[in-house]
Amino acid sequence: MEATPVPAGAGLGLKPQHFDAALSCAAPGLWFEAHPENYMMDGGPRLAWLEAVRGRHPIALHGVSLSLAGPDAPDAAHLQRLARLAARIEPVLVSEHLAWSRADGRYFPDLLPVPRTGETLARLAANIARTQDVLKRRIALENPSHYLHMDCHAWSEPEFLGELVRRTGCGLLVDVNNVHVSAANLGIDAAAYLAQLPADAIEEIHLAGHSSDHNLPGLLVDSHDAAVAPSVWALYRTLVARIGPRPTLIERDGNVPAFDELLAERDTAQDILAASRQVQEECAS
Repeated sequence: MEATPVPAGAGLGLKPQHFDAALSCAAPGLWFEAHPENYMMDGGPRLAWLEAVRGRHPIALHGVSLSLAGPDAPDAAHLQRLARLAARIEPVLVSEHLAWSRADGRYFPDLLPVPRTGETLARLAANIARTQDVLKRRIALENPSHYLHMDCHAWSEPEFLGELVRRTGCGLLVDVNNVHVSAANLGIDAAAYLAQLPADAIEEIHLAGHSSDHNLPGLLVDSHDAAVAPSVWALYRTLVARIGPRPTLIERDGNVPAFDELLAERDTAQDILAASRQVQEECAS
C-alpha cells in the first residue's frame, strides 16, 4: 500500500461507532486519525476496518504511549509493533506527545508533564531519534496541556519545541486547544505562544473541546468531550493566517456525537483552510 500525501485539509478522529459512515463519506479532502495502540495486532475485525477506511481515505497515526519524555527508552517491542502497523497502513503522518507515561516498567494512564531542562531535552531528542530510526520516518510531536506551574523550566515551551526540531528533524503537531487550556491555567499569552512556534515545522494541527474542572473553578481541562470553543477557533484562524493551511484534525473522545455533527464541525475548519489557501494564491499571483 503506497502512502498518500497528507492533504492540507480537515480530518476527524476515527471512532469505532463511525466506521461505516467514515468508510462511505465522500467529503473532499477528508482524512482520519487513529490511535495505533488500538490496532497493533496481527489480524481481526478492528484491523480489517482500519485497512478498509485506509483504502478510501488517508490515515494518520497518533500515539499515546511511547513515553518519549520518560526516564526509560521507548519499549522496543512496542516500537516494533508500531513499525509493523505503519508499514501495513502507510499512514500519512505519525505523531506522539511531549510527555511521559512509563517508568521502571510501569505504565500510568495519563500524559504526564516534564521539566524543560537540558537533561530532558537530551533524553527526548535521543528517544525521538530512536523512534524515527525504527519507523524510518519523521514523527511529529504534540505540545501538552498544563495544569500546574513548574519552577524548574530552563526553556519556554516554544523554544524547547524548536530546539527539538533542530536536533532531531522531527515535526510539530500543534494542539491549539492545549495552548488555550495551558494559557488559561498558567496565565500566559496563547497568541504569543503560537507566534513563537517555527512555522515550517508544523505538520498538523489539532482542535478539540475543553471543560471546567468540577472541583477547581477556573481550571480548564483538555477533556475532548465538547465542541471546539469560539476562543480556540479564533486562535486557529490566527495561526493559519500566519503559517498557511495545514492538515487539521477535529478531536472528540467523550460525549461523541453522530458522525454528521462532527463532519459539520470539520467543515468549519475546512472552510478556514480554503480561505487561507485562496489568500495565498492571490498573494502569489
